[in-house]
Amino acid sequence: MRHNLRVAKNCAPHSRILAVVKANAYGHGLERGMRGFAEADGLGLIEVDNAARLRQLGWQKRILLLEGFFDADDLQTIAVHQIDTVVHCVEQLQMLEQASLNAKLDVHLKINSGMNRLGFMPAVCRDIYQRLRAIPAVRNISFITHFANAENAANANLPLSEQLQRFQTATQGLPGDRCLSNSAADLMHPECAADWVRPGVMLYGGTPADTSAAAFGLQPAMTLSSEIIGIQHIAAGDAVGYGSSFVASGPMTIGVVACGYADGYPRHAPSGTPVIVDGVRTQMVGRVSMDMITVDLTPVATAGVGSPVILWGQGLPIDEVANAAGTVGYELMCAIAPRVRIVESENV
Repeated sequence: MRHNLRVAKNCAPHSRILAVVKANAYGHGLERGMRGFAEADGLGLIEVDNAARLRQLGWQKRILLLEGFFDADDLQTIAVHQIDTVVHCVEQLQMLEQASLNAKLDVHLKINSGMNRLGFMPAVCRDIYQRLRAIPAVRNISFITHFANAENAANANLPLSEQLQRFQTATQGLPGDRCLSNSAADLMHPECAADWVRPGVMLYGGTPADTSAAAFGLQPAMTLSSEIIGIQHIAAGDAVGYGSSFVASGPMTIGVVACGYADGYPRHAPSGTPVIVDGVRTQMVGRVSMDMITVDLTPVATAGVGSPVILWGQGLPIDEVANAAGTVGYELMCAIAPRVRIVESENV
């Protein structure tokens, strides 16, 4: 985590870093995220209660609610703990206008520059800014947007340059910090770096692009590992697992790994998804079960019960496993189940 934060900083040396720790720090644990990103200038997340928890854990720098508040009652918690908040819709603006707060807040006006999820349209940005400026409880106003295609800047439906231009037009002449870059923009488009950048998945060793994480100099923060708990020797024509979807074309040695979809391994991962057993790269065969997967041990001469298995992480990029399963590394990180035992290491 510390290493990846340094990579993010090197990509935007003149920007401050808001490290994104939403979704329990992408499945890595909120407290670990706070420790791993201690050198960041701020932390960003979604949940008001977890933002307050960061304060209770001792985080004293900026905390930003990336989707703002969802209820007027949240504003009291936000004010007490001095948490920054995004404002992305009229309903939030009205709640803020009507609130009676004993402390001033820093607000980040979100602009819809083309992604069409959250944010105000550029044409009304100045009017919203003036309404925010008129609220006694509002201290500083910053500006934020989110890129849809930073990993594919020439996307014909919405080029990165078009979003950047819309944001610049909407905010021109208005005072306040700017924050545009997500992981993909931080890694690939230094021209988008502004006062702040807010990397997410790259901090955990995942890549938001087709380029590998290692090519960007990133290291996996999470390794999902297990071991072989059983071995079967099968002949040509024998099937493996539920549905008998995999049929051996010749003699094979099958290893049973103690990990399944109840642990967070993707149930839809197909035969051929890579795994590493005893340091040797091989592949999964058959369907993923709740508590087990089956792998081809034929090329792993040293394998036996107890042999170590790496399902993703050190030596096996999470994005490679995700691609095989038709998903993204983000989902795999966030899906790790509570029953999975966590072992921390300090490898700086």
